[in-house]
Amino acid sequence: MEAFISQIIGGAIGGTAGGAVAKNSSMGSIGNLIAGAVGGLGGGMLLNNLITSAPVDAAASGVDMGSLVANLAAGGLGGLVVQIVVGMIMKRVRG
Repeated sequence: MEAFISQIIGGAIGGTAGGAVAKNSSMGSIGNLIAGAVGGLGGGMLLNNLITSAPVDAAASGVDMGSLVANLAAGGLGGLVVQIVVGMIMKRVRG
């Protein structure tokens, strides 16, 4: 459960950063946040499965800080990418 939460938080941060960095793909604060959170969840799960062979919740007891940081980073990267791609598509569709 901690993995999903950290991926969503990382994705929201990544989506917000993507909107700030790529101004032409920004969808507003809430749009960037939502696109980033969705991308963080999907991208975080995908990247964690590609990078590690261990399950996402590998800690037997307590919180594994390495896993938490990896989930935040993977979620952030996924959120950044999804926000920029969705933002560019939305700008092109709207004209």
